Amino acid sequence: MLKIENLSVAYQNQLILDNISLGIAPSAITGVIGPNGAGKSTFFKGILGMVDHQGDSFIDGKRLSQMLEKVSYVEQKADIDSNFPIRVKECVALGLFSRLGFFSRLKKQDWKKIQEALARVNLLDYAERPINQLSGGQFQRMLIARCLVQEADYIFLDEPFAGIDTVSEEMIMQLLQALKEKGKTILVIHHDLSKAEAYFDQVLLLNRKVLAFGPTKAVFTQENLTKTYQSQFLMAGDL
Repeated sequence: MLKIENLSVAYQNQLILDNISLGIAPSAITGVIGPNGAGKSTFFKGILGMVDHQGDSFIDGKRLSQMLEKVSYVEQKADIDSNFPIRVKECVALGLFSRLGFFSRLKKQDWKKIQEALARVNLLDYAERPINQLSGGQFQRMLIARCLVQEADYIFLDEPFAGIDTVSEEMIMQLLQALKEKGKTILVIHHDLSKAEAYFDQVLLLNRKVLAFGPTKAVFTQENLTKTYQSQFLMAGDL
């Protein structure tokens, strides 16, 4: 289980996250939803210790900072230098270095694992290409392949569906469902409200603090969305 206790983040005397505490059970896909500026990306970075914060996070009772080999994090594509001179297979290989170390030489079985991951995201034919030659959807699928080779138990994805094609989105979602069936815990920052009920087992509605958290059907209501976005929402059943 992922447990977050009293997580707060402030920047330049402005409170970004306010005393967040919750537990996320394994074998589930959790959608993290809220308006722009709600602190969603900061929420992930606070959990992972990437920004100054108060509070702590635990995996199965141990501090997450001591369990980083169990964690995979994919930031927003806009935050990644897509012009970095690296090939697709080399980018995917980075997922292995948390276990092997950056100065380790990859073995035959490691490259086989990379090929298998690329095949699962339908990018095996692109293995030798520079990453700046990929489309938005292909790039995101490459990052998912990096998660696959890492074999982490806890996966954090920051807006993985932003700016990608429908085929890539469907492929990624199928992979996430398969990973969930293997017992992985997956958190996804997401902005398309229309797909939340189809994609997520549970939803966290966030706007600097937790507004609601629980099973998607119970939490994803007009009342909770209005409270989260501070405006009136029209749910599909009201149209």
